[in-house]
Amino acid sequence: MSTPKENPMSWKYCGDQLKRWREKAGVTREELSRAANYDIESVRSMEAGRRKPSLKLLQVADELCEAKGMLVGAVEFLKPEKFPSYSQGYTDAESTAIAIHTYEALLIPGLLQTEEYARELISHACPPLDDETVEVRVAGRMQRQEKLTSSPPVLFGFVIYEAALHAKVGSADLMKRQLAHIVEVSKLRNVVVQVLPANRAAYPALTGPMILLETADHEQLAYVEGHRTGALHADPDKVNVITQRHGMIRMQALSTEESVEFIRKIAEEL
Repeated sequence: MSTPKENPMSWKYCGDQLKRWREKAGVTREELSRAANYDIESVRSMEAGRRKPSLKLLQVADELCEAKGMLVGAVEFLKPEKFPSYSQGYTDAESTAIAIHTYEALLIPGLLQTEEYARELISHACPPLDDETVEVRVAGRMQRQEKLTSSPPVLFGFVIYEAALHAKVGSADLMKRQLAHIVEVSKLRNVVVQVLPANRAAYPALTGPMILLETADHEQLAYVEGHRTGALHADPDKVNVITQRHGMIRMQALSTEESVEFIRKIAEEL
């Protein structure tokens, strides 16, 4: 399985330090390879930053080069990020927002996903992620959900296009549990969940997902995301356009009571 380079600069820096320590200690690449039980090309790739330096290699190199923990200490900086690099601006803003309004067209919003739903999605990313990154990303998504019950309460509004409720993610039982979870979360006083039926002519909904945020300083932000890209807008003109679209979508959506019944009906038919 190939591993996408989420932190190539940290790999390159760590690999460069590994090489410098090895050369300073007079240890050849062949000697390090034998001691760590790696082929020489793997060590060469790690030193060049093309491959993430492994804990095993760093431990062996630290001892051979008498680095006194300087090489092993790099492990913390090689761990996968909780969120993709393109979304980190948004997740930072989300963590301190006092109001969040989300529209999702094809997937259950991340803040409403069960752990098994999130794991199913993240573990089937394309290109594939390594197991460690999957676990870190799932944990990061679950950590974000703590904001739903934080104090003081944050206002959440979710509009979900019907297609997202029908999209098969995992098994039918998984989807039943996911839909039941949405219903349960909708009972929170600070959470509003609405469904936009596919038979309603809400054309702005067809342009894709969007998120509106209000900061503690009452600044209005808008976030849109695509394939491995994300843009967080603060420009008033851009935010205004997305706000208008979101408003049109909300007006076409079902009421909260109707939405709950709609979700329950879909779950019963699975």
